[in-house]
Amino acid sequence: LIFTMSLAAGTSITISSNHWILAWTGLEINTLAIIPLISKSHHPRAIEATIKYFLTQSTASALILFSSLTNAWSTGQWDITQLNHPTSCLILTTAIAIKLGLVPFHFWFPEVLQGSQMTTALLLSTLMKLPPISLLFLTSQSLNPTLLTFLAISSALIGGWMGLNQTQTRKILAFSSISHLGWMTAVIIYNPHLTLLTYALYVMMTTTLFLALTYTKVLKLSTMLISWTKTPMLNATMMLTLLSLAGLPPLTGFVPKWLIIQELIEQEMTPTATIISLLSLLGLFFYLRLAYHSTITLPPNSSNHMKLWRSSKTSNTPTAILSALSTSLLPMSPLIATIF
Repeated sequence: LIFTMSLAAGTSITISSNHWILAWTGLEINTLAIIPLISKSHHPRAIEATIKYFLTQSTASALILFSSLTNAWSTGQWDITQLNHPTSCLILTTAIAIKLGLVPFHFWFPEVLQGSQMTTALLLSTLMKLPPISLLFLTSQSLNPTLLTFLAISSALIGGWMGLNQTQTRKILAFSSISHLGWMTAVIIYNPHLTLLTYALYVMMTTTLFLALTYTKVLKLSTMLISWTKTPMLNATMMLTLLSLAGLPPLTGFVPKWLIIQELIEQEMTPTATIISLLSLLGLFFYLRLAYHSTITLPPNSSNHMKLWRSSKTSNTPTAILSALSTSLLPMSPLIATIF
């Protein structure tokens, strides 16, 4: 309870603050609250993940503090929206990229997710991304567009490419997160509200997927092959959620990709829109592979895992509601675009 409340408090402090020191304090509270949750299982891999997470996040926090101090030294301003010093902007972009796990600072993220339990991995993939994204949102007018475009294209490329050969579901979802963050970063300068919309829909779809995987106790592809015997209906909705994450119409995940491509073309960034669209095909491959594994009825080869009996019917209302939203919001896209 204390750690969960600390996570909520740290996130609230960062997203509502107007002063650099207050925002930095919120980030530190978040980091210190999530560390015990990662290391809870006392497994050597969990301890390794905790140390990696602590080192990367403390480095990023130090860079954020250094960036804000440099900006305050040169401009006399501690206001987050008044980031006018070029060196401070560069250091801050690097720090936020480390916090989010954007390429080329992405190496820690899949390893930390793999060493964490599913619930902690869900928090790391969703809630822990909100404070850094809110800082990007507040400083978006001051950031370097060329650097952010490079980070976005690199993240979409590496997130799709490195996810192709993975067999662990948490690592696949980590690279999926990196790829989606690339899309958010591409449009943050031109339409920050669209980044928030993309983040909200990404959180909804990823939460649905993590809840489904937690319920079926699937940690790798070989166990996903036989999970259909336990919950056939949940596996069918999981397939649709995966295709939605891939951005296929007529599912919800098509909405942010469609709006981002439209915004980039309006900003005369057609080459960037074309490249990032083509790179999303890499992600489509491993989403399709996951979808295939989640709905196949018999493994094509002999499996060492025992087939599971169907469990007794238990209510899974949150997953059902999130699954419905993750697959059927495309007709409401004009309303969603108007709100954001």
